[in-house]
Amino acid sequence: MAITKTKTEGRYIETVGRRKTAIARARLTPATRMSVTINGKEVNDYFPTEPLRVTALQPFLKVAPTLMFTVTAVVSGGGIAGQADAIRHAISRALVEFDPELRTALKKEGYLKRDPRAKERRKPGFVKARKRKQWSKR
Repeated sequence: MAITKTKTEGRYIETVGRRKTAIARARLTPATRMSVTINGKEVNDYFPTEPLRVTALQPFLKVAPTLMFTVTAVVSGGGIAGQADAIRHAISRALVEFDPELRTALKKEGYLKRDPRAKERRKPGFVKARKRKQWSKR
């Protein structure tokens, strides 16, 4: 007796997304209408500008505009832009788990890759990561 999983089983899909020092845990639950909550606030209240909202919800806008989910995300660390990218990464991973056929489109857009760029550490004897102290000839 084999147990098969259906796409809309009713349970949520939880994934983790990261960017710089921001970490986002997103839960996607199939629903009849779209709803996005981040740290207990609506997406419009959490992200003050439109570009940040668009960044966070790009996987839905580009790949799956007809799919409806209730998205609940908990994000910590980093700045507001890094958090938006971390949420985008988590949502993309969850969509792939929901429907593996979306993987090629999401991968083509670059949403499944964890952006490795982060602030470089400060080295001893330097002012910043690469900026040296001022040198005086005399």
